[in-house]
Amino acid sequence: MPAVLADVSAASPSVSPPGLNGRAGHVNVNVERSEYQVVYAIVRAGGRQEKVAVGDVVTLDRLKAEVGASIELPAVLLVDGDKVTSDAKALADVKVQGKVLDHHRGKKIVIQKYKNKTGYKKRQGFRAALSQVEITSIA
Repeated sequence: MPAVLADVSAASPSVSPPGLNGRAGHVNVNVERSEYQVVYAIVRAGGRQEKVAVGDVVTLDRLKAEVGASIELPAVLLVDGDKVTSDAKALADVKVQGKVLDHHRGKKIVIQKYKNKTGYKKRQGFRAALSQVEITSIA
């Protein structure tokens, strides 16, 4: 058995021998950081927070803007490579711009109420009004 372990580790340094790092023959992938900086922001939209980057298409609660109009979303957090900004004064200068692509309604959900032994049943449906927004810039 030790000869097999030596052969596996000698043949490929990315394959670990049995018993190390979890499963036998587990492949360790060495991921190098890419050349470009990762830039994304957490924005407040419709009572929730969304993680967005340039080019992302996100679905938000219905906005009062027309289709094709440009909107600005308030940033809660900004990540620019290794630099993380969460200070309110610094974030006041950050602009997250987007363009409204579409207004539509979400999937229908069914709400049912039931009370045991009384014969009370109530059924109701709901479809949320949504807007689809493409993030154009984070500055």
